[in-house]
Amino acid sequence: MHNYGLFLSAVLSATAQEVVRTANPLERGLGEENFPRVQRLSPNVYTYEALTGRADDRYTTNTMFVVTGEGVLVADGQGNPEETARLVEEIRKITDRPITYVVVCSDHGDHTNGNESFPKTAEFIAHTNSVATLSERAAGATPDSPAVIVPTAVVEERRVIRLGGLEIQILFYGRAHTGGDLFVYVPRDRILFASEAFLNHMFAGYRSAYPSEWLEAIGRAERLDVEVYLPGHGFIDDPQILREEWREYRLSMEAVLNEVKHLHSLGLTVDEAIERARFGRFASWSGAGSQGPIGIRRIYAELNGDLD
Repeated sequence: MHNYGLFLSAVLSATAQEVVRTANPLERGLGEENFPRVQRLSPNVYTYEALTGRADDRYTTNTMFVVTGEGVLVADGQGNPEETARLVEEIRKITDRPITYVVVCSDHGDHTNGNESFPKTAEFIAHTNSVATLSERAAGATPDSPAVIVPTAVVEERRVIRLGGLEIQILFYGRAHTGGDLFVYVPRDRILFASEAFLNHMFAGYRSAYPSEWLEAIGRAERLDVEVYLPGHGFIDDPQILREEWREYRLSMEAVLNEVKHLHSLGLTVDEAIERARFGRFASWSGAGSQGPIGIRRIYAELNGDLD
């Protein structure tokens, strides 16, 4: 990776062995005053982490942005207009170049509900399935609903953007956390933003997921030459930790899928499976208590052929 030392900021100075493996800021000794935080990963690539969630269950929502002399590409916004406005302001502190592209990697509200705070001149990009989801949300919006920005640029499988001499790839590897998850890859720096297809030390969120296809998408992403895997939630740690957590995340999803397939094969009802399921060390991850039962129901629906 180019100028790799730029990654080693004071926040990331601890070794992989010293960092507490958790998505909980309190367990890291971090408070509200430490966020939002911006980290520079390479000469062009930055991340923005903001805290979200209930007061007793805080975690980060992450954005990647790429700064060039021609303009800025943002991968995923934040969950409300105020936080996205803070993101835009942080970008302005770094460059006076315009935000040219906004890529909707996850169409969920915690990554899109603040999109109205981006410049109206930006081109919004999403997968076809996410465009449909956001269009439905816009059609059902009420005066009290967050503003919904429906992207006008569509990615089916792959789009390459060359911005300020830098190549940026927007990739669709199949339905995963949502029906339209996009990955953003910067080949020169070997950085992959996976959005909600990858969470750092957090239990997978299954409410709109396609569990088996999600694992296949992760497998396809692993064929890329990647040094830094960036999660949609959970901390932006040093590259070694993120590589290890990427592998752990894949193992967690395999463990959940295999356990539920086994329980399904025994003829258990979904409620019985929720009572019986055991996810080993992954049961202690952030979100396991709420997302475990949701995942079991979603996997049962997949196994029963009930997913669209």
